[in-house]
Amino acid sequence: MTLFSELGLAAPLLEALAAEGYERPTPIQTQAIPHVLTGRDLLGIAQTGTGKTAAFALPMLHRLANGRTAPAPRTCRALVLSPTRELASQIADSFRTYGRNLNLTSTVVFGGVSEGSQIRALAAGVDILVATPGRLLDLAQRNVVRFDQVVTFVLDEADQMLDMGFIQPIRRIVRMLPAVRQNLFFSATMPQEIGKLAGELLRNPVQVSVAPVATTAERVDQHVVFVDTAQKRSALATLLRRDGFVRTLVFTRTKHGADRVVRHLEAVGIQAAAIHGNKSQNQRERALEGFRTGRAPILVATDIAARGIDVDGVTHVINFDLPNVSESYVHRIGRTARAGAAGTAISLCAPEERTYLRDIEKLTRQKVPELRMADSEIVAQPIAQEPRAHRAPHPQKHPQSRGGSHHGSASNGGGHHNGGRRHGPKNEPRANAHAHAHGDRHARPQARSQGAESGANEMSGLSFMRPSRPQGEHRGSHGHQGGQRRLGGR
Repeated sequence: MTLFSELGLAAPLLEALAAEGYERPTPIQTQAIPHVLTGRDLLGIAQTGTGKTAAFALPMLHRLANGRTAPAPRTCRALVLSPTRELASQIADSFRTYGRNLNLTSTVVFGGVSEGSQIRALAAGVDILVATPGRLLDLAQRNVVRFDQVVTFVLDEADQMLDMGFIQPIRRIVRMLPAVRQNLFFSATMPQEIGKLAGELLRNPVQVSVAPVATTAERVDQHVVFVDTAQKRSALATLLRRDGFVRTLVFTRTKHGADRVVRHLEAVGIQAAAIHGNKSQNQRERALEGFRTGRAPILVATDIAARGIDVDGVTHVINFDLPNVSESYVHRIGRTARAGAAGTAISLCAPEERTYLRDIEKLTRQKVPELRMADSEIVAQPIAQEPRAHRAPHPQKHPQSRGGSHHGSASNGGGHHNGGRRHGPKNEPRANAHAHAHGDRHARPQARSQGAESGANEMSGLSFMRPSRPQGEHRGSHGHQGGQRRLGGR
């Protein structure tokens, strides 16, 4: 079995990995790192939780350290684009962790917050810039940052970029990059539009893949409970009272639905918290911290907000609402069973959601077994009425198939950590206005998006502080195997 020491990485990187307890790379890291080290363009396809960030961050740090030249003011040597502020912050944190022994600088830029500190961080120039497309394009058009010194360009979570309407802003940014550069392109899935974009960006790329497109995590034990909509809340409470539900992530289709679920759980004595775009930054930080520490072991989330959740030991994922975009199911259940751990996913399926279930089973090429619950365990309850403007969209019969400032030195892991991916509303005209109000004004939700969430809306509300967990547990540190740790992660 391959060790990190066998991949050709510089000694300072190996020392940082050893300090975090990592010895063995994941499959995507084993395949990608040698090619990136040689300067090849790369197309990486891997599902969530496989360690994609380290697959590009480690060889990038190696190459930047070997070719050390001071960045000019308002420039960067490596540019990483991420769809959401949460993911951008986590990527930047990974660069600082792995590069703690290197004399490299980094910063992160995203919308939804004041741009002043971001502009100041860019003024002197940085080695590594991690950004969301909307805010970055805005700063570039005002000549706050330029890209003529970029030697490596990374497009991460490309499929989520597509669903959040970032493809045109990305193309505009790419036109500003030097013609000669290394391109790294990572995506969990490869729809036709993403394949076309990859063809435009990559030059004779190496393709690495660790799982078939849209394959669900192999170690996730999946079940479906067939219940009427009025019985879902009672069924959820019954499940959460069972033994073994140590840390549970519950998914709803809408923000207001998440709040209603939390209110019901608290009314029956089950502590829970919600995270979504309508929550304030402080509320989202408190909810995440409570989930990490175990004070609030149940977190109710929407799809976009959950993309930034990097918490070890999620034992269960419950789909309170089945997603109306099948690929979202794959991303949801990927929150558990990360980096070799086991996990369970349970979906509550109402009669009107059977079409969604069939689409999921077709995509994943497997039948989801039924988990039967006794009639005495689930009681129909009245569904609270809500204002018409906030009513969740009725499921369609035939659904279509388918950022705070955060900067510091990569050499010392300093700075603060401000800390999400796909699926917005099919019919929420307010999304563009929200994106304008929160900085990523070039984001445009697309018709394929899910539920009543927009990517720009979800991006604007959360800024992580550095998690209060052991030094070794950052994004990607997910579990032990025989005393040795794989560098897993998103």
